[in-house]
Amino acid sequence: MRLRTAQNRLKVEHSIIAGVRSALERLLAENPESIRSIVPGVIKPVRDARGEVRFRVTVPTANGWKALAFSAGARQELFISTTLDKEALEQAIRRALQR
Repeated sequence: MRLRTAQNRLKVEHSIIAGVRSALERLLAENPESIRSIVPGVIKPVRDARGEVRFRVTVPTANGWKALAFSAGARQELFISTTLDKEALEQAIRRALQR
């Protein structure tokens, strides 16, 4: 199966919850040397995902970090392939969300 990509680094095989795609594109644009790719995963409805888009970096993976994005009454898993440590990735995400 061929992946559809944005900037060759945001892998989009299915939908992304409202407001998250633009934040991910800014994150990739601001960190081209340290973030290799972002793969959005499963979307599930949750009660506490109201208001502004929020991200939470959760656990390390073999080549980066797993994160959760919250928006529009749903949460989505994100697999971020990066060389950044957890604190640096959280800072980069905060900067991307402020713009």
